[in-house]
Amino acid sequence: MRNPRIATPIITWLRQRRRTRRIASVCTGIYALGASGLLDGRVATTHWRFAADVGRRFTAISLKPDAIYLQDRNVFTSAGVTAGIDLALSLVESDLGGRVALRVARELVVYLKRPGGQMQFSEPLRFQTRAADRFAALATFIVTNLHKDLSVEVLAERAGLSVRQFCRRFAAVFNVPPGAYVEQMRLDESRKRLFAAERTVESVAASVGFASADSFRRAFVRRFGIAPSQFAKRFR
Repeated sequence: MRNPRIATPIITWLRQRRRTRRIASVCTGIYALGASGLLDGRVATTHWRFAADVGRRFTAISLKPDAIYLQDRNVFTSAGVTAGIDLALSLVESDLGGRVALRVARELVVYLKRPGGQMQFSEPLRFQTRAADRFAALATFIVTNLHKDLSVEVLAERAGLSVRQFCRRFAAVFNVPPGAYVEQMRLDESRKRLFAAERTVESVAASVGFASADSFRRAFVRRFGIAPSQFAKRFR
């Protein structure tokens, strides 16, 4: 779509589809949408790698390069290929309901959907990007073992450092204590589990490693400003 010779016939076709119920682009498809004028005065997103160039070429677009996907009236834009899957699932859910979208998601072996405004970079990916040497594998270990003991002592031993050294180096690199990071990962995962399945608060709390449902509720409210049971009712 960045090649004008390829994009020109598509742009012409798009300009004839202004009254289409929905128009969506994935990744660099935004170049054709932008050139067609369909995004003028609208909010949109694209793959982070191309965001600066899109912003320079199409100044009438209000670009939000961090989002996974966005909707502005009848036009949808998304980041990379996997973000296109998230967008497609949201459209299936809108048309056919959550149960159908869940069945499709299971076929694709993905979560039901990530919220459109969610950041393109997950916290574990940000962690891994900034990590070096013995810290590099910790993000994966943490998010794949949330139900296990992830105390500072366990993580320090895994990193091959004393507890004091580990805490100091972790905080220096990531600007957050290891305990706070683990809690954040557990709470973020708990939202997905509350959203994607009809599970009790107690079972979700246990599945992500909280010692009790009460401690989970308190942490959830502190982080998101809403009780997990209310979150589940509102967003399922």
